[in-house]
Amino acid sequence: MISILVPVYNDPTGIQTTIKSLCPQVGNRDARLHVVDNGSTDETPTAIKRYADGKSVHYLTETDIQSSYAARNTGIRNTDSEVLAFVDADMTVPEDWLESALQTFQNRDADYMGCNVELTLPNNPSLAARYDHHTGFPIQQYIEHQHFAPTCCLFVRREVFEDVGLFDYRLVSGGDKEFGNRVYEAGYDIHFAEDISMYHPTRNSLTELVTKDRRVGRGLCQLQRYHSDRYGKPGVPPRPSGVKSPEPDLETYDRLAFGALSKFFTGVRGLGYYQEYLAGERRDELGDVPELEQ
Repeated sequence: MISILVPVYNDPTGIQTTIKSLCPQVGNRDARLHVVDNGSTDETPTAIKRYADGKSVHYLTETDIQSSYAARNTGIRNTDSEVLAFVDADMTVPEDWLESALQTFQNRDADYMGCNVELTLPNNPSLAARYDHHTGFPIQQYIEHQHFAPTCCLFVRREVFEDVGLFDYRLVSGGDKEFGNRVYEAGYDIHFAEDISMYHPTRNSLTELVTKDRRVGRGLCQLQRYHSDRYGKPGVPPRPSGVKSPEPDLETYDRLAFGALSKFFTGVRGLGYYQEYLAGERRDELGDVPELEQ
């Protein structure tokens, strides 16, 4: 059996879109969809309950810890599936996504696999949306050079979690990287399924992009705070990685604008890093990286 886990917080529209896309994947096979609400304060719980039938679509909650990684851990603990797939709210997948992904997963005898993610533009996209679309999700680069796949497009065998532990829910960002690095260091093979695509809408405003990059910066500092043996001690942010330079064949306006935005968002990540560093807050009351009982 396979379980698809989707964490969500205050996104009723996005989670409905994702559930509608995933429901056909779990209807006639040994697959279950588990949606984990992380303490939403809007109509999100109501939106989930419209589809939850307790058979193929399950409604779970994580209200003790505000963290998407804690929500994913709750989903993992509430399943006994051999394979776990992770998808983000507001994403969509093609009709043959699960069947094709499982076939690739089995053919490669994989333990940990990331899928390709395509960003979708709205009609009349803003500069922010075009920039987000251009920089995209370089999943192959993440896997080959940083040894992780984002949790929006990830397949993992349950035995991997039993071996290396669950996600570090103390992190506001970077928990996917920290977990993937643990998996890699434990000797598991990490695969990229370039032919298996999933779809994620672009962020369409500068405010959304600033919020994301500031969170990424905070996560970089937290990675050092909790895992200094792997990422270095807090105080000096790591060198930027995963930043894509504007393609030379872009129109002149977009090439110049994207270059300026790239530098700006590098600064935003730095700001988030030092805000976290100066705050000096640790979430030790949450314990360490949780384990999954076998």
